[in-house]
Amino acid sequence: MARRKKQLILKETNNNDYEVKKTAPFFRLQNAYLYKGDVLNRSLFKKDFCDLIVTSPPYNVGIEYNSNDDVLSYEDYLDFSDKWIKNCFYWAKDSCRFILNIPLDKNKGGQKSVGADITTIAQKAGWKYHSTIIWNEGNISRRTAWGSFMSASAPYVIAPVELILVLYKKDWKKTGGTKISDISKENFMSWTSGVWTFNGESKKRIGHPAPFPKELPYRAVKLFSYVKDIVFDPFSGSGTTPLIAALNNRIGVGLDIDESYCNLAKKRILNELNTLNLRNADE
Repeated sequence: MARRKKQLILKETNNNDYEVKKTAPFFRLQNAYLYKGDVLNRSLFKKDFCDLIVTSPPYNVGIEYNSNDDVLSYEDYLDFSDKWIKNCFYWAKDSCRFILNIPLDKNKGGQKSVGADITTIAQKAGWKYHSTIIWNEGNISRRTAWGSFMSASAPYVIAPVELILVLYKKDWKKTGGTKISDISKENFMSWTSGVWTFNGESKKRIGHPAPFPKELPYRAVKLFSYVKDIVFDPFSGSGTTPLIAALNNRIGVGLDIDESYCNLAKKRILNELNTLNLRNADE
């Protein structure tokens, strides 16, 4: 008889801390957890474990990831998106928010309305739509594609922005958790605007082909979660989301399919959490 596959389970202990039962993570330090695995494998995690999902999936624009094919046909890419978004819905608590960073559109391989198509996929998977934040990266200077330059023949219109979808599973109002928010009045008023302006992250500095800027998960964690909530990133890459969650008194859970990226995330988390601990010890 085949043995039942063990699940990775975050379980709250009596002292209000969290620990992993049955299967050890790839790495854990304090409230930061990393798992190596495929987001398409629903059995990785138990149902209804996370309070907030913050992620940016592959954009299918030919980025050279170690373990992901980023040159799928558009139909295959949408099928991939449907599968992983459904898994996230399964892993989310009823009050979970889903903060999803995706392109507005793309022109590589043909003009595609990526943002609209993935929004539709998410809603068909069961996620409810709340709003869209426009992330202004201000990177129009990096443009190389103009189409018919200075001619009405076939110009390209490219907006230097990305979308941050704000979705939720069942109930928008949070009724569980610690009910402790730690966002300042100034940040709350600023970040509830539908336009966020901050720079992207440097690939060279981080060592990952598509790194998350810290500011994006930081704003999402502060604005959309309570202290001690479980924050999940199914494409954690260099580990920015679980790191930011742990640094801000949440439980950060990152998943990535590639071992080298898991090691990169491990190194970053070790460095930053240990640096914070040393700083706190000196105060």
